Amino acid sequence: MDTKWLEDFITLAETRSFSRAAELRNVTQPAFSRRIQALEAWVATALVDRTTYPTRLTAAGETFHAQALAMLSQLSETRALLRGHERQDAGIVDIAMPHTLALTFFPPWLKELEASTGALDTRVTALNVHDAVIRLVDGGADLALVYHHPRQPVQLDPSRYQMLQLGSEAIYPYARCDAAGQPLLRLPGAPGQPVPFLAYAPNAYLKRMVDLIVDGMQPRPLLHTRCETDMAEGLKAMVLEGHGVAFLPESAVRRELRQRQLACAGAEYSMRMDIRLYRERGRSRKDAVEALWETLSARLGAPA
Repeated sequence: MDTKWLEDFITLAETRSFSRAAELRNVTQPAFSRRIQALEAWVATALVDRTTYPTRLTAAGETFHAQALAMLSQLSETRALLRGHERQDAGIVDIAMPHTLALTFFPPWLKELEASTGALDTRVTALNVHDAVIRLVDGGADLALVYHHPRQPVQLDPSRYQMLQLGSEAIYPYARCDAAGQPLLRLPGAPGQPVPFLAYAPNAYLKRMVDLIVDGMQPRPLLHTRCETDMAEGLKAMVLEGHGVAFLPESAVRRELRQRQLACAGAEYSMRMDIRLYRERGRSRKDAVEALWETLSARLGAPA
């Protein structure tokens, strides 16, 4: 069995969609389906109920999902143990997070935290939200710092993982400013004059948040997609050059708003997301992780 099959299956269990899971795993849907079938052949039972939509796991699939998560975690722990990873990096806190949080939220948050705790040694791995969660589950990170919304939840079992809510922020559409500090473009656009739109790539968590905003609004914005990327900073650079409108988190545009380079292109087209920190339950093998979690729990009034 290939461990990638386990990762594929976990992604399918979380998304309940073959096409979406294939996108997140960066393979074609036929190739992804063959890998799931190979896994089912290996376990000698059907894991996915293909007679329903959205995709649903069989009873055996639900059982195997929990086991797959445990197996990947145990494999990663064993690999780390054999490499002496814990001994070498015992004082470093490994945190997986999306690129946007790594560039905007994390630096000032860490600075404020260190004012009371002293210097913290951290190793940040920037990924998309899905892969940051998988990194935690696989044992490749001590903590996962991610966005969360009830309609696009992070699906981690609370019996296995602890969570602290560190804050929240909204996502709004922004456009370049004119000389008077007003947005050059505004939503929703007009018939025959769609707004040039700078979009997130399909594998980006913020893409799903933007879809929720756009699909839920009346009138629905009239948009013509000009560019796609999976990084908010890339979209911001395009907006600053006047290429169109992009939905960006508040933390990504604070300086540009103060300098009147960007302005909101439609305040009603917005949604607020939680910023959450996750870790696996039980005492960490790293004292630095344990101390950090206890400090944060005390500050937030949450049980450690």
